Amino acid sequence: MAGGLLAERSAELRSVTDFLTSITERPSGLVIDGEVGIGKTTLWSAAVQRAQDRRFRVLTARAGDVESGSAYAVIAELINDVDCGPADALPAVQRRAMDRMRRRELGRRSPAEDRIVATTFLSILHILAAESPVLVAIDDVQWLDAASKSVIAFVARRLDRRIGLLLTEGSRPDTGETTASWLRPAGEETIARLRLGPLSVGGLHTLLSDRLGYPLPRPTTVEIAELSRGNLHHALELARAADIRSPSNHLGLPVPLAELVRHRMGPLRGDVRDVLLAAACASDPTVGLLAQATGSSVEHTVELLEPLEDKGIIDIQGNRVRFSHPLLARGVYADADSACRRSMHRTLADIESQPELRARHLALSSIGSDPATLTALDAATDTACARGAPAAAAELLDLARQLGGDTPQRRIRAAECHFQVGNAGPARAIIEPLISQLPPSPLRGTVANLLAEMCMHDNSFTGAVELLRGAEDDAAADPAVLVRTFLLRSFAELNTGEYADSLQHALHAATLAGGLGLPVLASQARANKVSVGLVCGQGVDEPSLQVALSSEDPDVDVALPFSASAVNALTLAWTGHLEQARAQMQVVRNRYIERKANSHIMFVDLHSTLIDVWRADFAAATLTAEDAIERAELLGGDHRTVIAHSASALVSAYTGRERDARVDARAAIDGANRCGSTRLADTAVMALGFLDVTLGNYAEALTRLQPLIAGLKTLPGLELGTAAFIPDAVEAMLALGNRSEAEPLIDLLEHNGRRLDRPWMLAVGARCRSMWWSAQGDAEAATSMAQQAMVEHDRLPMPFERARTQLLLGQLLYGQHLAEAATVTLREALRTFDQAGTPLWANRAREELDQHLRLTPSEQGVAELAASGMTNYDVAALLDISPKTVEANLTRIYRKLGIRSRAELGKRMSHSRLL
Repeated sequence: MAGGLLAERSAELRSVTDFLTSITERPSGLVIDGEVGIGKTTLWSAAVQRAQDRRFRVLTARAGDVESGSAYAVIAELINDVDCGPADALPAVQRRAMDRMRRRELGRRSPAEDRIVATTFLSILHILAAESPVLVAIDDVQWLDAASKSVIAFVARRLDRRIGLLLTEGSRPDTGETTASWLRPAGEETIARLRLGPLSVGGLHTLLSDRLGYPLPRPTTVEIAELSRGNLHHALELARAADIRSPSNHLGLPVPLAELVRHRMGPLRGDVRDVLLAAACASDPTVGLLAQATGSSVEHTVELLEPLEDKGIIDIQGNRVRFSHPLLARGVYADADSACRRSMHRTLADIESQPELRARHLALSSIGSDPATLTALDAATDTACARGAPAAAAELLDLARQLGGDTPQRRIRAAECHFQVGNAGPARAIIEPLISQLPPSPLRGTVANLLAEMCMHDNSFTGAVELLRGAEDDAAADPAVLVRTFLLRSFAELNTGEYADSLQHALHAATLAGGLGLPVLASQARANKVSVGLVCGQGVDEPSLQVALSSEDPDVDVALPFSASAVNALTLAWTGHLEQARAQMQVVRNRYIERKANSHIMFVDLHSTLIDVWRADFAAATLTAEDAIERAELLGGDHRTVIAHSASALVSAYTGRERDARVDARAAIDGANRCGSTRLADTAVMALGFLDVTLGNYAEALTRLQPLIAGLKTLPGLELGTAAFIPDAVEAMLALGNRSEAEPLIDLLEHNGRRLDRPWMLAVGARCRSMWWSAQGDAEAATSMAQQAMVEHDRLPMPFERARTQLLLGQLLYGQHLAEAATVTLREALRTFDQAGTPLWANRAREELDQHLRLTPSEQGVAELAASGMTNYDVAALLDISPKTVEANLTRIYRKLGIRSRAELGKRMSHSRLL
């Protein structure tokens, strides 16, 4: 558990490590603060262990565990393990003080005794610091006994040598005192503070899953994070008490936390309890609302609330009332009996004007079926869906079902909403029984469609196809449901490699939808037709795409393959319009995030990462990949893990982080194998192939890429999104001497590039053909093809790919003794690789330049003498050569080194000597 928590606290751990390093150079202090259970002790323990690993002398004490019956209890604990050597070096009076401290015989304090103990402790630290750095580490410093506190304050004011103070501090309600008021070093030294904030939802999800042994549903994790405010100790208590089988069942308050809340609240009068219950029931309580709910005046309500504000139980900002911690609100609600809660909700329902809030209060005030309440819940559900709040809609639907309104229609809507927010398990449990309960009908077809969508979400495309085949007869009587069936089946068949069937069902869906007068559904069908046609090598169906975009409703949550905006972004990316593609995909991503369509965002993250990698914007790609990893941890599921780690592996491969790339790619491939779809890890496989080509591991690269190469035989067409690995495969084949195997792949790139006018395929196709000619021994043809590739690169905003072609062209130009042109070309490639942040490729370009620009012995001699400040005549006289020969040598030297003056030569030669 500690290891997992430290992984989530990596930034804080780096700060602690930097603090330990600073102790080796100067006295240092660090206070780690935060609320109870936030992880201070775990971080403190890690720091202690790291200090011990570095051979520090570490003195530790946990103030909360030390018996406080005697004075200086914590100081005695700190020196308990100090051996006799340092003690023997102390003056007699200090030896006696140390001995008495160890025996806990120092009782009543006096100023003189305080001074002796403090100087004794400081002397011990000085003796120990002469041998090695010293760390004084105290956990829970807020519980220091007064005598020990005075000693630590004394030491802090005289902190010197290689001595560090590491303290953890929590809040102490009885005093409110912090180290800021008494821990004050003298001089210029300062005590740094490290505040531990809440854990992220994704980090909390990972830690809770590790501790519990099973993953929590996303809504449960989110609620735990909100209630605990990212406090791991509180979150664990809540997680253990959670009923994960019922997503609509709000978390109860486990006994330890309930007791904590009761202790914090203290005894409350009945009218105070009433106003707090009203605040706990209301979603946005104001003083006026609480007064209405409790039948009181605003003035009297304020009188009741102000003492609670003084105790830190609530905050009043303007007229708004907030609990200082969500657990307090939940505790007040849980402690009230059910009749009181229902009565308060009924009162609030009469006051509340917002339909969603009123319907929720009505439901929570009811104990049986009530048509008016069910009608209100249905209307509120429509409102929640319209504003893009599927989680709220799911809760309202679950309330309606619990009150006797458990109809198939509500089950379907509830399952859709739960699925949309990433709560796939409960969504399936809600809807699955309907398949056997319903008679053949469009309604059963709708259920089958939704289950098929869930199958595809779990990456079971074959299972989805089977469900959808059976759904066609059920859906036949309702054209809109049938369109949906065709749409889903087309997408499933695209992923099972049944390309002809996929294209046929895409056409059926688009044709049928066009005559229904349902523009939103028609937009989805046309978008899917464009997407499938693109994969199947039919190019861009621009008219269909424009119609799909014009009839798209941005307020309807649609999966990526059926979203006109998303398909437009993919089309722009695959055809080389990367800047427009990135902007469009960002719009789609923001829309999904705003509407909390979590089940769709993962695929957007993957495509966004690919677009940024193609643009060579690796900083942006890294941020998106990191976001995908955190979202995958939160949502759970192997397929999400595969997507996130694939994106991360790709970015790491390009940016030269070999170990990270291999770890992420392995995680993606293993996850794909577990969920039965190896194709899901194609991006991770491409990343490994690219990485091995980068490192010159050509045999390993070809082995990695072989499944993708084999898949080209069944792929009906090529686009950037499906063929990005081909240049790496060709380079590996040619490096291994497999020219006959490489040529068909080059032909594919050239043919499809010309047929579809794709700059990327034309550029990399020409580069691959150049390598092929070079392998044949025809340097002139190879150079010509590389130069042709550069012309195509001018149409393409892919600087990394351009630099990669320049690297090849520079090598070829050197081979033809065109040194000046080769040097310029290679330097431009090197500059691009450096600017992009691709160090492995920068090293390749640098090594190529160094190989050709290395000075000859005679040039080296001239360069060193000229750099020392000697004139050409002086150099000529010393080396017994003519001044013209010196000048000719310097001309070659300047050209090789890419410089223009003696001043630059002096800097370059000085740098070389330093290296």
